[in-house]
Amino acid sequence: MRLLVLGGTVFVGHAVAAEGLRRGHEVVCAARGESGPVPDGAKLVKVDRDRPDGLAPLTGESFDAVVDIATVSYPWVDRALRALAHRVRHWTFVSTINVYADSAVPGGRPDAELLEPIQRHATRENMETEEGVGLYGGIKVASENAVREAMGDHAFVVRPGLITGPGDDHDRFGYWPARFSRGGRVLAPDVPDQPMQYIDVRDLAAWILDAAEHDLAGTFDAIGPSVPLPTLLRDMADIVGEDVEFVWATPDQLTAANVDTWAGPRSLPFWLPPTHFGMAGRDPQPSLDAGLHIRPLEDAVRAALEHERALGLDRERKAGLTLAEEAEIIAAL
Repeated sequence: MRLLVLGGTVFVGHAVAAEGLRRGHEVVCAARGESGPVPDGAKLVKVDRDRPDGLAPLTGESFDAVVDIATVSYPWVDRALRALAHRVRHWTFVSTINVYADSAVPGGRPDAELLEPIQRHATRENMETEEGVGLYGGIKVASENAVREAMGDHAFVVRPGLITGPGDDHDRFGYWPARFSRGGRVLAPDVPDQPMQYIDVRDLAAWILDAAEHDLAGTFDAIGPSVPLPTLLRDMADIVGEDVEFVWATPDQLTAANVDTWAGPRSLPFWLPPTHFGMAGRDPQPSLDAGLHIRPLEDAVRAALEHERALGLDRERKAGLTLAEEAEIIAAL
């Protein structure tokens, strides 16, 4: 199979390209080539998707399958489809669970109500505004619609939630095994009713390749089973195996201590307000029935910890608490 990855230099795109090579396919990665290298064995074609003619280097090329890792740009997706859809058998678009209108109620499936589509391009600066989440989801909805319209029964749309695994630089999943590896008293959110779920990038990549090989079509949430957050944290700590004492703090206590939810500086990753429980508690059964395989938690945790150590446990993080911040909060409780 001849596979085109629109991306392929970092995280999800890199994992998809690597999995394609592992299975013996010819892999072409179309990217600027500035964010990192493509996997050994893949061919890099340099493109600039910000330009209307940015995909010109792919003119005349045909592929069995395309995987588009477009971040937040409807024009990128639209131009790619116009240039390539008529010369491709199967098309995967990597979307997001942020497309759903209701983020509060767990148990949702892919047929749930979506945000209104937004046909525009966004930047990192746009994502940091108050409208950022809705803009992100709306652009992905518009992009999904374009892919389904162009590819019909040969369109595979996947909506990941939290992604972890080799190459993850968001510092959310990895915060916990890294912290547990140090042992001692660990601050954690006391939210027994909050669900949490994730997907390892290697499982996501494998499912995308399965879909391309077998022409699987449809729209699915790319996410594993959900469990209560405190259960997940205890299981992760047990896997890491250091002597850990949990210090459970209520949402009110964490808010009073100026701890943020989910991500960013001075945050506790995974912790969500009730208005967002649905984002971490979607029903994975349709995806599991369609062939998604989820590796054991132990595998995901050990891979994340290895990646954390390679990056450096003492580095400045994008998400989480510093040891000093955590100790100060624990002392004040």
